Amino acid sequence: MDFLRQSPNVSKTTLEKLGELEYETLSHPAYPPDLVLTNFYLFKHLDNFLTKKTFRRNEDTKTVFEASIEHRTLYFYANGINKLVSRWQQCVNSNGSYFE
Repeated sequence: MDFLRQSPNVSKTTLEKLGELEYETLSHPAYPPDLVLTNFYLFKHLDNFLTKKTFRRNEDTKTVFEASIEHRTLYFYANGINKLVSRWQQCVNSNGSYFE
């Protein structure tokens, strides 16, 4: 949990909950910020959802974003977490080599 403690974006509540659930946390992988996998699951789906949409007001953007999040099922989020686990394993197995 050292990485989480060092991250300013992780709340005390989150750290406490992870400890309570006895989750093992992994060290943050060493990679440059431009290679962060923000498009791995949720953002990839959000990007697909927003493709070719334009917004005239910030409020419209917020409304559509919230709608895209709210219409997802629990299965969608569970599936994303499970895929993240296999992605981490793929990262470990690649031993630092690039992969798709």
